[in-house]
Amino acid sequence: MVNLSLYTVRAVIVLDGEGNRLLAKYYTRGPGEQSYKTLKEQKKFESELFGKTKKTNSQVLLYDGQTVLFTTSSDVYIYLVGDPEENELLLLAALQGFYDAVCQLVKYDLSKRKVLDNLDMVVLALDETIDDGVILETDANVIASNVSKRGVDTIDVSLSNINEQTIIDAYKQAKERFNLALLR
Repeated sequence: MVNLSLYTVRAVIVLDGEGNRLLAKYYTRGPGEQSYKTLKEQKKFESELFGKTKKTNSQVLLYDGQTVLFTTSSDVYIYLVGDPEENELLLLAALQGFYDAVCQLVKYDLSKRKVLDNLDMVVLALDETIDDGVILETDANVIASNVSKRGVDTIDVSLSNINEQTIIDAYKQAKERFNLALLR
């Protein structure tokens, strides 16, 4: 019998066109279950994985006893690593949802520069897609919307003139903007 679990993803790795890490998240399923515990082991795995995939047309491969799905765009490689017995279609849906959401967030110009310039949104998109190895969302529109939407509790307060304002003035301005935001 297959051991069913919500923990389907072992790692998500984003590399540039030379195999250098832009973003990587490795997930554990419990004490001692992480495959690559040290940064050195992770970098070695990423380097070998990049070498194996940079000249292939396949999107799915079995590498180092794990299922690896990946996609590329210009000079960015995105990898999703799962168990060898994991459902490839589920992993592909998560990878494609994350990839499409990131593309939306960077205005469909997915490159190393755009990923680095928008790293905060890329990390948030990853967190909206996968949490601790559990796939939460696969719909790119929902992921991008959750990352880019502004909540009612978010208020723009300009701090450029803080030297000219007292703390009380800044508080009054923030309170007014908050009240206006609630009225909308």
